[in-house]
Amino acid sequence: MKTLFYKIPEIRNKIFFTLFIILIFRVLSHIPVPNVNIAVIKDYIQQNQILGLFDLFSGGGLKNFSIVTLGLAPYINASIIVQLFTTIIPSLEELSKEGEYGREKINQYTKFLTFPIALVQSFGFYSLLKSQNVAPALNFIDTAVVVASMVAGTYILMWVGDLVTERGLGNGISLLIFVGIVSTLPESIYRFIYLLTPETIMNALIFVAATLLIVASVVLTNEGVKNIPLEYGRRMAVGGSRVNSSLPLKVNQVGVIPVIFAASIVLIPSFLGTSLIGSSNNLLRDLGYFFNNNFQDTSFLYNFVMFLMVILFTYFYTSIQFNPEKIAEDVKKRGGFIPGIRPGINTISYLKGVINKITLGGGVFLGTIAVLPYIIHSFIGFTGFTLGGTSLLIVVSVVLETIRKMDSLMVSKKYDSFLD
Repeated sequence: MKTLFYKIPEIRNKIFFTLFIILIFRVLSHIPVPNVNIAVIKDYIQQNQILGLFDLFSGGGLKNFSIVTLGLAPYINASIIVQLFTTIIPSLEELSKEGEYGREKINQYTKFLTFPIALVQSFGFYSLLKSQNVAPALNFIDTAVVVASMVAGTYILMWVGDLVTERGLGNGISLLIFVGIVSTLPESIYRFIYLLTPETIMNALIFVAATLLIVASVVLTNEGVKNIPLEYGRRMAVGGSRVNSSLPLKVNQVGVIPVIFAASIVLIPSFLGTSLIGSSNNLLRDLGYFFNNNFQDTSFLYNFVMFLMVILFTYFYTSIQFNPEKIAEDVKKRGGFIPGIRPGINTISYLKGVINKITLGGGVFLGTIAVLPYIIHSFIGFTGFTLGGTSLLIVVSVVLETIRKMDSLMVSKKYDSFLD
């Protein structure tokens, strides 16, 4: 692979271009929004666990209150909403089936929807920091500059992400999210080593071993497939034998989307708690204290609700992505059938049963990964290194996707050289 890397200019240029875009992203994450005190904001975010989670995905952009404070969160939210609408609105569903043209139009709609979401989120972040006396109270013009800077930062990231997709290596949006996550690794590793003592060395070794085991399990689950055997009675091979095939069903059908959904829901009580504590109503104030005390990422209730919500959203999103009726009909039209299962209703029932079992296993696995930091800190008691479940899933998925992209490029170049 190394030999091919140096011999093939096209692949080498793609890698260098991708690295150049990554450098631009890291520079942008250190360009601050005007009219704010960065030092005060940085101290506040380091003490706030919830905002620390957002800072992880922005690659330090939130902590620096940079122009890329929002990261790609508005675009991700818009993508999820458009995907949901695609299954609900017939015209969008038809558009999604029109190949490259349909994908481009849906991507265009996603970018249009990103604007109002980015507008609301940027103003919301500024208002939250202002309510905590972290950001100054600005006049209308200065506030508009702050909001516009953050919205522009999101669109800059979307643009450079598209450039990576077109001219670089892999999916640009996923890669930028990946860079934002791994950019925190040096600091985390330093903190991990700095906090090591003779008393904690055993727990640290257990933690490292558990981390390696978890990464391996994420890879296996992400790549895991259950093959449903198919036979095509009408398509006869040479000698009159039936043509056998299989229907692959991924163990993890929906990626990290259920975790993102669940995280968005369970973070709401924490934000509400911050606002309700200042209420003059005793009931609302008590409710605010309850939310603040029980909906932090270190509390049992927060993680229990997170676990259940991940499983619920896994079933919900799988039901949108996987249509047993359509698959059964397609198999029947091609003259195929599942051995031992009658075509039609019986096939639909069989596929529903299989996908429900797979989804349960995948949902429990995703839920466990989502609450992984709480489990590790509770049982091992070592807090010197933060292992985010969502970030771990994203990192592994992007690495696997990039490796597949590299392999496909090398195979195609080998094939081209063979034809020449």
